[in-house]
Amino acid sequence: MKLSSTYYLDSDYLSNLAEKYRDDYQSAKPFPHAVIDNFLPETLLDSILEEFPKAGAIEWQKFDAAAEKKLASKSELQMGEMTRFLLYQLNSSTFITFLERLTGVDGLIPDPHFVGGGLHQIEPGGFLKMHVDFNRHERLRLDRRLNLLIYLNKDWEEEYGGYLELWDKEVTQCSKKILPIFNRCVVFTTTDFSFHGHPEPLTCPEGETRKSLALYYYSNGRPASEIRKGGAGHSTLFRARPGETINIEKEPIGARVKSSIKKLLPIIAKD
Repeated sequence: MKLSSTYYLDSDYLSNLAEKYRDDYQSAKPFPHAVIDNFLPETLLDSILEEFPKAGAIEWQKFDAAAEKKLASKSELQMGEMTRFLLYQLNSSTFITFLERLTGVDGLIPDPHFVGGGLHQIEPGGFLKMHVDFNRHERLRLDRRLNLLIYLNKDWEEEYGGYLELWDKEVTQCSKKILPIFNRCVVFTTTDFSFHGHPEPLTCPEGETRKSLALYYYSNGRPASEIRKGGAGHSTLFRARPGETINIEKEPIGARVKSSIKKLLPIIAKD
């Protein structure tokens, strides 16, 4: 298949974006991040949306627990050709250079395996409680530094919810809520303190879902300021919001939580 230049990332465009947003990125609260609307050519994302698999169309990785209820792709082989083409570009030298200029994080390394990333989909009633992400890539033996999300939700109404929420390091208050509208890109620094999530159950109509592309970027080592005291490699850590409990004792068999946890905890780890 021959592709037009419409489907390729433009280095000059990305360089201008990095210049425009990098100061705001560094000063953003509660942790460094940028929200960029109309991020990619709409014709490109229309192609991605057209081939985005429905909830029952492929064998999704299903999360159905007290802390998360969502779907995630298992392999790039489940994706359409335009989706794979875009993801490969988002792992390219051109795009890595953009991310380094935008974020100030040098020596970024993409993940060709899309561990934990790829396609994400949340059905009505689904959610993802406040958490910090796993901080080490076991296969690559690298430190996770950045998350990139691209939303694919056309005509998304505020009443549907699905906001990405960014909270302070002690999870005492929400600092920012980001509606997951079509062609909105969110990039943020991932540390042991970058709590985020989609904690409220989705209220979109039946047949609608919250769709996104997710990519994560790594480096060999990270600043000590991004690590909790005594911190080491960890899986995803969930934290309850004020007035909220996450009762893992009621998890169904097979829920992705560590079997050693037997009671409610302010921080909950999952495999």
